[in-house]
Parts: sequence; structure tokens; C-alpha cells
Amino acid sequence: MNERGERSMDRATDAFVTHRNLLFTVAYEMLGSAADAEDVLQETWLRWVGVDLDTVLDQRAYLVRVTTRQALDRLRTLRRRKESYIGPWLPEPLLTAPDVAEDVELADSVSMAMLLVLETLTPTERAVFVLREVFDLAYDEIAGAVDKTPAAVRQIAHRARAHVAARRPRGAVSPGQTRDALQAFRRAIETGDLQSLLDILAPDVVLLGDGGGVVQAVPRPIVGADKVARLLSAGAGKVAGLMTMEPVQVNGHPALILRLDDEVDTVLAVRIDDGLISGVYAVRNPEKLLRVGQETAVSR
Repeated sequence: MNERGERSMDRATDAFVTHRNLLFTVAYEMLGSAADAEDVLQETWLRWVGVDLDTVLDQRAYLVRVTTRQALDRLRTLRRRKESYIGPWLPEPLLTAPDVAEDVELADSVSMAMLLVLETLTPTERAVFVLREVFDLAYDEIAGAVDKTPAAVRQIAHRARAHVAARRPRGAVSPGQTRDALQAFRRAIETGDLQSLLDILAPDVVLLGDGGGVVQAVPRPIVGADKVARLLSAGAGKVAGLMTMEPVQVNGHPALILRLDDEVDTVLAVRIDDGLISGVYAVRNPEKLLRVGQETAVSR
């Protein structure tokens, strides 16, 4: 590579590194999988190094556009893969820094509850919602990323926004409220106090467990406070003395890491509605627990 080529590579590398956390977050919010988001970034990089940077007016917008297109392609593949997934599918949890929670919109957008809501959108709706509502891209920028007209993107954004609003958690929940609910939840499980557990669970609470067919997990959603409380109490009783629960920040919100014999066994995240736990998300698939040993940077 000659000197000019080296300078061009340095410029490309600097730009990519500058926006890497943003690009990862875009891909992760579209896919719910950190491993697939990393693959998308690799594909984006391979295309980026072949671009004449002198022709790029806005490097951030260009990189977001390429990342979105790659993520859309992979999202359609993932949908086919999920059709044969064993048991409930949950997003891959990320250990996040405390400052992520300070950006309320970012924390909300990467929460387990929101990622599950985004799963109910079509691929294009999901891309438009993420780029518009989370990253505040202009409609014409989004149009270039999803190969639609700006007018069509406006309609898609309106439809996606209404769809998400009908399914997202009711009302804003502060990190402190989530932390308090989790502490009560943790104490109830550790002490085996069934009534205390029932007191913190919403009547229509849903428990989802993701073992991916690799480890044991509930094969279908468990609905109702009584059923969920009894299942959790019974499970905790079987491993009493062997299990530890560590409070952490997962996907921008308080959560718990459960360890058995010092090995990460489960990441437990919750959804809060009206002060009660309305969703319990237990990720046990070992392939999805690989990143919880260190923080993952997400940004807008």
C-alpha cells in the first residue's frame, strides 16, 4: 500500500472507530443479538474501506445507512432462524455501564422489554422506528437506509410508533423503582417467602425463559402471579446455598446475574408496570451469556 493509500486507510479507521459504539447500538437494537451486531459491523467495515472518503459528505450518516442495510439483511435471516428456535427467544443481554441509565431514552430503547416489543414489528418498521425515535435521523436519511421514499418512511414511522406505544411498559419507571422491585424480588426468592413474592408480582405477570435448547428453561411462557411465584420458589429451593445473586446493570436497567458454583447461570431482567413486576426474563442460553463478563458500550 502506498502512502496515499495508508492515509486513506487511517482516515477510514479513525471514522469507523469514532462511530463504532453508535453503529453497534443501531445493529443491536435492530437484531437483539450482540453476536449478530458484531457480524454486521464487520460487514460494514469491509464496505467502508472500499469507499472514496472524499465523496462522503456525512460519514456518520453514511455508516449508519450501510449498517442499517446490513442489519436488515441479517434480520430477515434471523427471523427464519427463530422459527426453529427451541422455547421462547429472548434478546442477548448486555452488561452496561451505569451512565447508560442516565440517558433515559437510550436505556429505554435497549431494555429487554423494549427489544421484545420491537420483535413484533416488521424488519422495515423496526429499522425506521429505531433510526427515527432513538437516533433522531431525518426522514430523508432513513429513506436512503431502507430504500423507501421519505413520504413512505413517514407513514411507516407513524404506524410503528403507534404499534410500540400500545405495547411498551405503561409509564416511565425510574432506575430506583426498578432497583427497589428487584431487591424485594431477590429477598423473596432467597428467603423462600411466597407471599412477599406474590406482593411484588403483577397479577398478569409473564415469565419467559430462554435456554435455546441447550440448558433447561421453561418451554413456554408462564402467566399469572401464583404460577410464576411457585415456579420461582421451587427453583430457588432446589439450589439454595449454591446460588448467588449479583445486582448489575443489564441493557441500561437494574438486573440480576445468578451464579451457580461461581459460574454465570442466568441473567434475570424484569419489566415494571405500575410499580409491580409484570415481566420476568430469564436468559440461560450459554451462547447468550458470553458478554456479561464485561461491559458493552452502547451510545446514540
